[in-house]
Amino acid sequence: MEAQPVSEKRALLKSVFGYEGFRPGQEQLIDALLQGRDAMGIMPTGAGKSMCYQLPALLLPGITLVVSPLISLMKDQVNALVQSGVRAAYLNSSLTEGQTAKAIANAMEGVYKIIYVAPERLFTPRFQNFAQGMNISMVCVDEAHCVSQWGQDFRPGYLDIARFLETLPRRPVVGAFTATATGEVREDIVRLLGLADPVTVVTGFDRPNLYFGVEEPRDKYAAVTRYLAAHTGASGIVYCLTRKTVEEVCEKLRADGYAATRYHAGLSADERQRNQDAFLYDEARVMVATNAFGMGIDKSNVSFVLHYNMPKNIESYYQEAGRAGRDGQPADCILLYGGKDVVTNRFFIEKDDENDALDEETRRLVREKDEERLRRMTFYCHSGSCLRAYLLRYFGENAPEHCDNCSVCSTQTEKVDVSGEARIIFLFLRDLRYPLGAATVIDALRGSESERVLRHRLERADGYGRLRSVSAARLRAIFNHLTAAGYLEQAAGQYPTLSLGAPALEFLEYGGTVTLRVAKEAPRAHESTAALPADMALFERLKELRLKFAKRAGVPAFVIFTDATLRAMSAQKPRTMAEFLKVPGVGGKKADAYGKAFLERIGEES
Repeated sequence: MEAQPVSEKRALLKSVFGYEGFRPGQEQLIDALLQGRDAMGIMPTGAGKSMCYQLPALLLPGITLVVSPLISLMKDQVNALVQSGVRAAYLNSSLTEGQTAKAIANAMEGVYKIIYVAPERLFTPRFQNFAQGMNISMVCVDEAHCVSQWGQDFRPGYLDIARFLETLPRRPVVGAFTATATGEVREDIVRLLGLADPVTVVTGFDRPNLYFGVEEPRDKYAAVTRYLAAHTGASGIVYCLTRKTVEEVCEKLRADGYAATRYHAGLSADERQRNQDAFLYDEARVMVATNAFGMGIDKSNVSFVLHYNMPKNIESYYQEAGRAGRDGQPADCILLYGGKDVVTNRFFIEKDDENDALDEETRRLVREKDEERLRRMTFYCHSGSCLRAYLLRYFGENAPEHCDNCSVCSTQTEKVDVSGEARIIFLFLRDLRYPLGAATVIDALRGSESERVLRHRLERADGYGRLRSVSAARLRAIFNHLTAAGYLEQAAGQYPTLSLGAPALEFLEYGGTVTLRVAKEAPRAHESTAALPADMALFERLKELRLKFAKRAGVPAFVIFTDATLRAMSAQKPRTMAEFLKVPGVGGKKADAYGKAFLERIGEES
């Protein structure tokens, strides 16, 4: 396959999708796929992954199959494509047999350029018959991390994709895309999908528009309502660990007058769909949900994600938090931490250990990996250094020490030398007869006569009581910092014990300095950095008009135009169709369908 001329790519980018230029990484991946090279794109949520396969799909001669994990993802993507003038369809369990047959018949007649399909459908007789007789130019795998058992969303159905490719008369070019993947998961994606020397683009995991915060409130519900009261009209998600918590929080919010809805696996499929639609159509401003909600949700105006509980790993947290600010506008991602969250997550890990799809040895390895990821998530909640840097380094990316857009960096802090405390801690751990947990060691260093200290006879140890003058909270912060920095290592298990890491041994032998960043004063109250439209009154009138068209088309409002596009309209105030077409996100099809009405509304407000 020959690469298409730059002019043709850019012409489609503007005429169909409404954008003048490519985002970082997009063109490189698009060119690879057009040239017949397999490709893998690791791009953060909101970076434009779908463009990397939707645009080449329009230029390749045959059809493109997009393997996608969730019904909601397919529905939103297809709606958006149809609104942009691209004929597309999806095949999943939400369709009746008749609808499925009709969609496949249309596809075989060449009606569609892009077909979304659930992995579980690949080997159904009807789909196999269709696939064998069609010219499939490209297969793209969305949320590709689902293929890896080391990923946070492993789905056995994804393991069938490579086998499906082998059944095709001619192997198409293959693309794989995801927002979150460690190095180990990336290797799995290449191996398990059978990618052939793929062009790999990692654009970086940073989302500069997102504010990251960790709070440890006495009353989590009060913290949520304080936030909502300060952000009237904002749309967002409150994630909870359990169905019970979802029900309790949603019920309280409704009783307090908030337009909230709920989502978890215990609800019927019909209710989940109704509640999801209420959120997508802005009828419910707040979605209270477990992690069953969200993958592939393309709602662009989510301005906050509050985690009522700590997730069990960084991958899940970053993916869920990343559902805020998809339109590039400032948004808040705030985690409300509580010690019980660790206990609940450990229970879920033990429950997952009973996964019948894995053999005993693999289950053991997966559980150890899950426990390690839970520890790393816990360290994040206790971090005394930049939260953004912590997240980026977890995914293998270098980051500055200070971002000025997280709860640590927005606090007046100073670096404190804790080398003396660190040496006492290291010597105490080195001389123990057997490893112990952090809580027991802290008790001993502070001279406690607790039952666990006496049971291990730690009152006889040389370091006993040496840090009596240091508060327990300060010592816990030092221990968390030392563990996060690799000086201390925690063994896997329900009761993790501590040992010295290589940096600690080097420190004891050669000396050095260990510093901890602490608050000088109470944190400054975080004020949302969400950008206001240049003309708020016009923006609201444009939203009303957008909603009218959305209801008429039976699609969520953001499918017509995103909030970012409406903000641009309210700032640019186009007067002619030519000026309207220059607004980011306005393509030819949408200009034809909505341009006259929007130009009239803008003219009324001028």
